[in-house]
Amino acid sequence: MTEEPRSIYMRLLDERRHDIARRLDRHRALGYVRLGTVAGGAAIVWAALATQKISIAWTLVPMALFTVLMVIGEQLLRAIERRRRAARFFEKALARLDGQWAGTGEAGDRFIDPVHPYAQDLDLFGKGSLFELLSTARTHIGEDTLARWLLAPAEPETVRARQEAVNELRPRLDLREDLAVVAEEARTGVDPVSLAAWGEAPALLGPGHLRAKLWCLTVIGILGFAAGLAVGLRSIGLVQFTERNALLCRDGFLLVLLANGSFLYRKRKPLEAVVGAVEEAAHELGLISEVLGRLEKEQFQTPKLASLSASLDAEGEPPSRRIARLNHVMERLDSRDNLLVRIVEVFVLWTPHQALAVEDWRRHSGPAVRRWLTAAGEIEALCSLASHAFEHPADPFPEFSADRGLLEAEAIGHPLIPEDRVVRNDVRIGGTEPPGPRVLVVSGSNMAGKSTLLRTLGINAILAQAGAPVRARRLRLSPLAVGASIRVTDSLQGGVSRFYAEILRLRQILDLTAKPLPVLFLIDEFLHGTNSHDRRIGAEALVRGLVERGAMGLITTHDLALADIAEVLGERAANVHFEDQIAGGQIRFDYHMRPGVVRKSNAIELMRSVGLEI
Repeated sequence: MTEEPRSIYMRLLDERRHDIARRLDRHRALGYVRLGTVAGGAAIVWAALATQKISIAWTLVPMALFTVLMVIGEQLLRAIERRRRAARFFEKALARLDGQWAGTGEAGDRFIDPVHPYAQDLDLFGKGSLFELLSTARTHIGEDTLARWLLAPAEPETVRARQEAVNELRPRLDLREDLAVVAEEARTGVDPVSLAAWGEAPALLGPGHLRAKLWCLTVIGILGFAAGLAVGLRSIGLVQFTERNALLCRDGFLLVLLANGSFLYRKRKPLEAVVGAVEEAAHELGLISEVLGRLEKEQFQTPKLASLSASLDAEGEPPSRRIARLNHVMERLDSRDNLLVRIVEVFVLWTPHQALAVEDWRRHSGPAVRRWLTAAGEIEALCSLASHAFEHPADPFPEFSADRGLLEAEAIGHPLIPEDRVVRNDVRIGGTEPPGPRVLVVSGSNMAGKSTLLRTLGINAILAQAGAPVRARRLRLSPLAVGASIRVTDSLQGGVSRFYAEILRLRQILDLTAKPLPVLFLIDEFLHGTNSHDRRIGAEALVRGLVERGAMGLITTHDLALADIAEVLGERAANVHFEDQIAGGQIRFDYHMRPGVVRKSNAIELMRSVGLEI
């Protein structure tokens, strides 16, 4: 029998914790050995000074041993920290399985777009969002890629390629753990767009004669610095040489200051441009280098992953080493803030040398940066989907139908609701063989589950077209563009009422129907912000317009007059409802969808349940 994800995570977490404890014991023992070394060194000093029977030079032995033990201790601490990162990785995985993950991961707030046709309505980003549940990426490019997949549907061929890749990555827990370990401390601040654009831009400094001139000035500068140092030492009596030689050293020092200072002044603008551009685009590259280095070790079989792995190939050094070399250059540029470097800058021309190194790197490796980052981002996004698939082995991949405008789901549930609390329903809209209703009018009591049904269908359609498994026994659908009006709010700053915000979103959904994909519309409390008469006329016209444009979807309402829309549209629409039961003064919901129109309301009972006198 295949081992369950929970037992695998718990077993590996116990192993990491045991390993941490073992290494901590070893580190404590190493501390006692270091203390003994110090004591031994002190004893040697005492014996050498008090008895004079041994040489003080013997203290070099405990000093060397102490240095070796310090190095071993630092390595041991780094290993312990990596095991702690691995333990946190499994703790977060168990929290996801327990439904305790909200607020513990990356929420993706920077991807929130109020005008997107479904992102806010379906809880794609923010605390407790789909992105937070899915994302295990540790770089911005990985997060950006996953967010992009959630925000726009992919072609079925692309989705199938991702599904194959996710299936291959699903059991590779070691890869996902290693990626979490190398980059768990902080997400890299690398902006993939800026870094790729910088790499593709032409070099600002040509190698030409500049390199030879720079080295000549550097050699002269070092000699001039030595001459100035000699003059300074002579002035305090530490060295002796003739007055004539002293004047020559002084004049040489001043000439070097003039020549190198003039060079720096004339080249200040191109140097500032080079340094400013790379500092803006390329920072915190170490984590990107580590992630690339780990991915380079993998051998993949599926076409999608093999193609991405091939994108990481490079002539000569692999991408991870090239990025690491650029990171070393950036570290040397950062060292310009050091006082000593500032003092010797005019003599050794530190900044021009680093700027030239930056331009050399861009000339040889820059054009490939976009390809490397894209491949790394896609593999990280696929690893996120694979982690979700691994943790939910009962969730299948969806089937794609050639039938235009179809969504057929068996036992579909919401992936953000814990498995032990989720309620599943069967839903079918659209299709031609046999034809199903293109619109479901969902009525029901407050809190009965109408909005959750809309979100359930929408979020699973997003998962399906991103390449992920879905929370259903079976899901069959055609490619769809999703448009939702569920969480529409007013805006004081924008001077927009809730009703106006809603009709703007409805206009946006209507505009989606002009694009190639059939639209799945999900509209909660249709035209809730206006009176019953206008709502009835407007809702019927809008639903009819959407259906005639090839769209399909669900609308929910408290206004039972809107249930007549199903009768007007005939076979193209159907009424369904959710209901509740009141027992012992308590309202109970079963969240199961039933055919027909709801015949009762719980509003009065809800008001009484909170103490209002009705």
